[in-house]
Amino acid sequence: MIKGLYETHLFVEDLERSIEFYSKTLGLKQCRYGAERRTAFFWIGEDKQFMLGLWEKPKENIDIRHFAFECEPEWILNESVEFLKSRNLKCWNFLDNEKEKPMVFCWMPAISIYFSDPDGHELEFIGILPGTPKSDEEKRVVTYEQWLKIKDE
Repeated sequence: MIKGLYETHLFVEDLERSIEFYSKTLGLKQCRYGAERRTAFFWIGEDKQFMLGLWEKPKENIDIRHFAFECEPEWILNESVEFLKSRNLKCWNFLDNEKEKPMVFCWMPAISIYFSDPDGHELEFIGILPGTPKSDEEKRVVTYEQWLKIKDE
């Protein structure tokens, strides 16, 4: 499942709600809680490998961010949507075409699906795919089935 992100920090409105989301909903391991500074930190992947920091701030100080969790492509393709739905999370693809189906960024290539945390930060599961990266002149976002047809061209 989630296997990588070096480090990022988010401002959140309700620290306990966000701790619940990142630990219980996504399954990240909490490694630190700072009651005085209203912070929480989580390991992503192996302990001490990647970290997410949460800092409680007033709503007006929260700027919405985006980051992606590195995952196995097969997991994204076959399990990610059900994983998110089973946790009552709405998911969408990059085209935001109301299809709950991962899409492929041809220039990387990578498969991806999006969802949000309780504060509205846009999160993503992304996995690098085998195949030849495509130029910017070619179609940039396609279904996985379309990718399979063009991946080795």
